[in-house]
Amino acid sequence: METSYDDTEDERREKRGCFECCIKCLGGVPYASLLATILCFSGVALFCGCGHVALTGTLTILENHFSRVTADHAMLTDIVQLMQYVIYGIASFFFLYGIILLAEGFYTTSAVKELHNEFKTTVCGRCISGMFVFLTYVLGIAWLGVFGFSAVPVFLFYNMWSTCAAMRSPVANLTNIDSICVDVRQYGIIPWNATPGKACGSTLGDICNTSEFYLSYHLYIVACAGAGATVIALIHYLMILSANWAYLKDASHTHAYQDIKLKEERELQDIQARSKECVNSYS
Repeated sequence: METSYDDTEDERREKRGCFECCIKCLGGVPYASLLATILCFSGVALFCGCGHVALTGTLTILENHFSRVTADHAMLTDIVQLMQYVIYGIASFFFLYGIILLAEGFYTTSAVKELHNEFKTTVCGRCISGMFVFLTYVLGIAWLGVFGFSAVPVFLFYNMWSTCAAMRSPVANLTNIDSICVDVRQYGIIPWNATPGKACGSTLGDICNTSEFYLSYHLYIVACAGAGATVIALIHYLMILSANWAYLKDASHTHAYQDIKLKEERELQDIQARSKECVNSYS
């Protein structure tokens, strides 16, 4: 009976030890950085994936309905392909950058420092944290521009969609729907000499009913939302990195103070020891 009791006590201690270890490990997770990383990955994935497919669909619509001469939209085709390659680069860069920022969050969060009970900052570490703050700030400004740019195709497609909806509406009571046109040449997408360059009446309605238009329109909306989510993630990252940098700076001052205090205590102990030696020699 005693052996059984002892075994259960040992098992309880082991379980308690594992539980405490798990709590410490969970306490060392930088949840703010983890949330920002998930939001950043999600936003970039939505923007890059949906934007890539939407650009392909837009090019198909233009080639089939607005610019049937290859020479007229050759430059546009090159620009779309270039933007798609840029999307590949953006996805790769932010995948790597998000992992680096998450790792930086693991090593600078206060929970990890308490877990190791000892943490020493260096000038190099503070410089790296400051560099991440500056780089994230620049990326945040850049993504604000990307967010604004991604809203442009949403506006253009919404203009076409609302025009088609107005033609189909019984309230409009239109006698001649061929007088309603959408000319994409006025937006500078294709040159003015492109043929036909515009779509009117039933032709415009047919374009709005195509799967390419429906899919591209909604993908542009999702891509714009993804860009907005990325901006929010970068702002979140900026707050976290700024707080971590301030903590590192504070920690360096604290360690410098502790080093000076320890040195003074040692000098005081040396003086006291010498005084005792002098008293003992006179006595």
